[in-house]
Amino acid sequence: MKHIYTLILFATCSLMPAQDLFVKTGSYIYVDGAAFSSGPTVAPLYVTNDINLDTGIGTGGHIYLRNDAQLLQGTGTVTSTNSGKGQLSVYQTGNSNTYMYNYWASPVGLNSGTAGNTTFIPFDNLYRETAAPITSSPFGFIAGYNGTTTQIASYWLYTYIGLTSTTNPYEDWIGLGGGSLPVGGDPNGTLAPGYGFTMKGNPSGAQKYDFRGRPNNGTITAIINANKETLVGNPYPSAIDALELIHNTTANHTSTTGVLKYWEQAPGATSHVLSNYIGGYALYTISAGGVDSFTYAPFTTYLLNGTPTNVPFGYGTKTARRYIPIGQGFMMEGSSAGGSVTFTNTQRVYYKQSDPNSEFFRTENTNNVVSFQESEYNENGLNIVPKDFKRFRINVDFSQGEFFTRQLLMNFHHTATDGFDYGLEANNVEVLSTDAYWVLNNKPYVIQAFNYDMELKIPLVIKAQNNQPIRFRIFDIQNFDDSQPIFIHDIENQIYVNLRENNYEINLPQGTYTDRFEITFTSEALNVEDVITVDDLNIYQNNQLSQLSILNPKLLEIKQVRLYDVSGKQIFDERDLKSETNYSFSTKNLSQGVYIANVTFNDNQIVSKKIVISNK
Repeated sequence: MKHIYTLILFATCSLMPAQDLFVKTGSYIYVDGAAFSSGPTVAPLYVTNDINLDTGIGTGGHIYLRNDAQLLQGTGTVTSTNSGKGQLSVYQTGNSNTYMYNYWASPVGLNSGTAGNTTFIPFDNLYRETAAPITSSPFGFIAGYNGTTTQIASYWLYTYIGLTSTTNPYEDWIGLGGGSLPVGGDPNGTLAPGYGFTMKGNPSGAQKYDFRGRPNNGTITAIINANKETLVGNPYPSAIDALELIHNTTANHTSTTGVLKYWEQAPGATSHVLSNYIGGYALYTISAGGVDSFTYAPFTTYLLNGTPTNVPFGYGTKTARRYIPIGQGFMMEGSSAGGSVTFTNTQRVYYKQSDPNSEFFRTENTNNVVSFQESEYNENGLNIVPKDFKRFRINVDFSQGEFFTRQLLMNFHHTATDGFDYGLEANNVEVLSTDAYWVLNNKPYVIQAFNYDMELKIPLVIKAQNNQPIRFRIFDIQNFDDSQPIFIHDIENQIYVNLRENNYEINLPQGTYTDRFEITFTSEALNVEDVITVDDLNIYQNNQLSQLSILNPKLLEIKQVRLYDVSGKQIFDERDLKSETNYSFSTKNLSQGVYIANVTFNDNQIVSKKIVISNK
């Protein structure tokens, strides 16, 4: 007689606990997560010890995790004793098209050999659904570059371990099976649990992958070299908590920088040629108290040898969350000590990917020590910090060439120091040719932290590849008094601008400005000049006369008027202007569209306004 367990439970507090789980050959357990809610004392399937998917004749027993169901195993387990020829099956959906990567990690390995965790082999462990809810067939693999809905392009199967022996990080990409670039991957190549891998998608842009094999369990480690990055990922058929991963004090706290790097590629890719890639890494870390810190991915392009050009090319839109979904891969950087990234069962939680604190970056039981927390997020998808934190973000907009915004996050907490604060700060490994960043120990940072002090002066470095207008603006202020100003101090021009009231715009010549700009909370000027705003002028496009008109009723001293199209191309630059009540500039020969007028005053303040040219 077959032993069949079908779990379709409707009480959200229910779970299926087991000391040991044996699934006989020809039998299966079907776990439906639809009726369960995320929580620390909830797991649709929880096993204290090991799972035996039968070693008898045949294909062994099966476990099917469906509708966000997950498997948790005992938190005290160190060495996995899972065994058997059967398979656990769990889905994850990728969102990459034929030309785009997702970063993956497998929750399963081969269902053969001695008991314990086994290596992942794409040819044996990647399936595609053919008849819901349990029937799947192995994916085919194609030697060419373009995958299909039934075939994976094996060439793009790579992993990454940053080696101290190489100077070009691109050389550290290794195809599964051992092939170095540009050989490509092998669908029969092996990957140890805990490591991540890359894979491109198919023309549909969305593909459900069925990972089938022996479920990974227990303590899993992946090598990470000092000051180098390694592609790792969630190795379990359940979510893991980034807080418990990053703050594993026996390993990760000393061997890593505590930052997760999520790859995001610009949508609409149409080429496999590396020089046509556009993408970058979003950064995520979390404090010991559970406060997320995150910055969006800045996009850049790449040379044919894999070196990033560091030319800004827009930015990403995906937001990392605290709970890392099944199958998610990410980069981690080794500390100066290096060692390994360690995954343990204590990091595992039942948290649905469909719930708000989890995102596939394409983003338990009562004995579990995890302190399960729900973070709150604002309308921008950003973590709302507790009352003992202060926080703000600075957006620095560069409009020469491809419009690019670098967002910098500043944290304030009584535990923060003037040195590196693990879980509160993230350095910027790849500085773009046009960029902005904080600085700590002569290294660039995009997330920084201090113990708040009204007298703080925080340097802000600006790097401009070309002469261009740059705008500073404040974003996402949390727990600051409404009356507390946040100044951008232009040291050279002796200007303090309260970014809570006005943006600050300035034209900067090409160069790197390490000691010109700083953030302060008090102004040292005896009389801070009023900031000129667009309300002091009347800038408009007179389409009847085909001219840009500027009315200057206060006779402000205007030094320069420039006009740009939306790509950042300069249309004209008018200088040596006398103080007049009105100015007119011809737009007769310009194409219809949106333009940006910049008016520069003698004190180098800038007022900008968008205009629409539609000449009659």
